[in-house]
Amino acid sequence: MLRDHLFDGKRFLVTGGGTGLGKAMTARLLELGATVYICGRRGPVLDATAAELTARHGGRVLTRVVDIRDAAAVDAMAQSIFDEGPLDGLVNNAAGNFVSRTEDLSPRGFNAISDIVFRGTFYVTQAVGRRWIAGGHPGSVVSIIVTWVRTGSPFVVPSAMSKAGIDAMTKSLAVEWGRYGIRVNAIAPGVIPTEGASKRLRPTGGIDAAARNPMKRVGRLDEIGNLCGVLLSDECGWINGETIALDGGDWLANGAYFTEYLAWDDAQWADARAKIEAQNAKDRAGRS
Repeated sequence: MLRDHLFDGKRFLVTGGGTGLGKAMTARLLELGATVYICGRRGPVLDATAAELTARHGGRVLTRVVDIRDAAAVDAMAQSIFDEGPLDGLVNNAAGNFVSRTEDLSPRGFNAISDIVFRGTFYVTQAVGRRWIAGGHPGSVVSIIVTWVRTGSPFVVPSAMSKAGIDAMTKSLAVEWGRYGIRVNAIAPGVIPTEGASKRLRPTGGIDAAARNPMKRVGRLDEIGNLCGVLLSDECGWINGETIALDGGDWLANGAYFTEYLAWDDAQWADARAKIEAQNAKDRAGRS
């Protein structure tokens, strides 16, 4: 179904499109002929990704530096894109997460996750959706969530709460906006290794995710790119309000993630926190 030139003439926005899963989805959409806007807080990273992907696949990758926690900035970004023409699809990928004992979380730590995942995802979806509705344009939204919305998960409570909210948004807007030709779906990926997630969720290493998976492997970046393309495609235009797990059956077999951390002592949590803070500092240094 993902034939060559499938998305010729189509325009998509991928939040957090400069790295990890967002970069992989951007690459696949670009390969299928789309023009892709990517946004994030680190301008140099976005520019490097745009240069790399266009050199590899051709086409156009356009960048927008924005903090999606800022509703006014998000609205301005959306307007700047629609001034160049309406979008056909939105991929809500931007996120933040780290492992922590819940009793150790500060309000700032909680907000660092919930403001991006919960509020930021809503701000972008609303900004794009209201323009689709006002202009009479159909559209498709794909949000990246987690299987924890089905099981819960210890030590990532702000993320689990926020992603559950996006799952609820997906179902709610599928009904509310379906009459406008707007479809809203979500992907709940399992372990697809990326540097950012690994450094914050498995800061000291961790379990063998492949060994515990029913299919005895972890996910590949191309797999999430392909599923994203399927959900955005007009050829699957009657899929609406669905959250699809892309995890080899892991959540069915094993339930919640991070339960092995129940055995950690104070020293292990201190070590994990130090490694996470070091990764955060590295990321801050790359923001423009």
